[in-house]
Amino acid sequence: MAKNDPYAALRIKEFNIFLLMRLLLVFGWSMQFIVIEWEVYSLTKDPLSLGLIGLMEIIPAFTMALFAGHIVDRKEKRNLLALCIAAFSLISLGLFLLTWDKTVGHWSTTRILWGIYALVFFGGFLRSFFGPTIFSLVALIVPKKIYPNAATWSTSTWKTAAVLGALFGGFSIHWMGVDRTLGIVFLLVCMAFILTFRIKQKPILNTKTEESVKESLKAGVKFVFSDKAILGALSLDMIAVLFGGTVALLSVFAQDILQVGSKGFGILNASISLGSILTMFLTTYLPISKNTGIKLLVSIFIFGLSIIGFGLSSMFWISVFALFLSGAADGISMVIRQTILQIKTPDDMRGRVSSVNSMFVGSSNELGAFESGLAAKLLGPVTAVVFGGVMTLITVVTIGIKNPVLRNLDLTKDLEEHEKV
Repeated sequence: MAKNDPYAALRIKEFNIFLLMRLLLVFGWSMQFIVIEWEVYSLTKDPLSLGLIGLMEIIPAFTMALFAGHIVDRKEKRNLLALCIAAFSLISLGLFLLTWDKTVGHWSTTRILWGIYALVFFGGFLRSFFGPTIFSLVALIVPKKIYPNAATWSTSTWKTAAVLGALFGGFSIHWMGVDRTLGIVFLLVCMAFILTFRIKQKPILNTKTEESVKESLKAGVKFVFSDKAILGALSLDMIAVLFGGTVALLSVFAQDILQVGSKGFGILNASISLGSILTMFLTTYLPISKNTGIKLLVSIFIFGLSIIGFGLSSMFWISVFALFLSGAADGISMVIRQTILQIKTPDDMRGRVSSVNSMFVGSSNELGAFESGLAAKLLGPVTAVVFGGVMTLITVVTIGIKNPVLRNLDLTKDLEEHEKV
C-alpha cells in the first residue's frame, strides 16, 4: 500500500460494503428529513413547527447518548447496527402510513402532525446508538494507519448520500408526492439492513466487563474533557452548528422568501452537501494533518460568513452559491473533526467518546433546528439566519484565542506513530 494512497481504505472489500450500506441508509435518512420538513411546514405554515421537529429528536438523542455509548462499547458492533437499522425501517414505514392518501383522508391534521412528532422522537432514540456504532465499526474494519483515509471516505460517502437524498427528496415531492417518496425511503433502509450482514462480526475490545455503568460513563466524559484538542474541536463545531444551521429554515426561504417551490427547495438543500462532497474528496489528495487546528478555525469562520451571505440574499442563485460555500467549509471541518477523534480515541472507548461527540455536535443539529425555528418566529427568518452567522464568527474568534492547544494542533506526529503500528 503506497504512502499517502488516496484509495487505501477502498482497497478493503469489507469497507466498501460498509460504505454502500451507509450510502443507502443516509440517502434514505436525508430524503426522509427533507420530506418531513416540507410536510410539516405545509400542514402548519408555522416556522416554530419546524423547530419542534428538532426538539422532538434532541430530547431522546441527548438524554440517551452517554448510555448508548456504554452499550456500544460492550456489544458486538455489526449486530447492534443491524438492530438499529431494523428499528429505523419501522419509523420509515410509519411515516409512509401517516402521509398515505387513505390516512390523510380519515385523520385530522393535528393527529397526523403529532404522529410525525412521535416517530421523530423514536428516531432520536435510535440516533443515539447509530453514531457510536458506526464510528466504532469503521475502526474495526480498517487498520489504524489508514484511519484518516477511512474517515475521509466515510464522511464523503455520508455527504454524497445526503446531497443525493436531499436533491432526490425535494424533486420526488414534486414528481410522486410525499407518501410514495417515504415508501422509497422504507425500501432503501431494508436494502441497507440486508447489506449489513455482508460485514463480519467484530471482537469486543472493551475488557472492563465488571465496570459499573456510572464508572464507564464517567471515564468517557473525563477522557473528552481532559483532551483540549478534542474538547475544543467539539465545542467549536457544536456552537457553530447550533447558531449557524440554516437547514431547518430552508423550506421557509424556498416557499416564502425566494419563492422557488419544491424544485428550488431540493436545489438549496443539495447545494450544501455538494460543497461538502467536493472539498471532502479533495482532502483525500490534500491531507489535513499539518496545521490542523488553524485549518479547522478558518473553515468554520468561512462557514459563518457564508451563512450571513445566504441570510441577506434575495436572489436564488446567490443563495445557492452561499449555501454551496457553507457546505464546502463545513465539509473540511467535518473531516478534520472525525480525523482528530479517530486518531486520539482509544479502541476500548470509541463508543463512549463518539456518544459525547453526538451530545456536542449531533444533538446540536436538532437543538439548532429548534433555535432557528424559535428565532425565526420571534425575529423573522432573515434576521434569525444572519444572527446565527454572526454568532458563529464570534465563537470561532473566541475559541481560537482561548484554546491555544487547538489553535496549534498538528496531527503529523500522531499519524507517523500510527504508520509504525
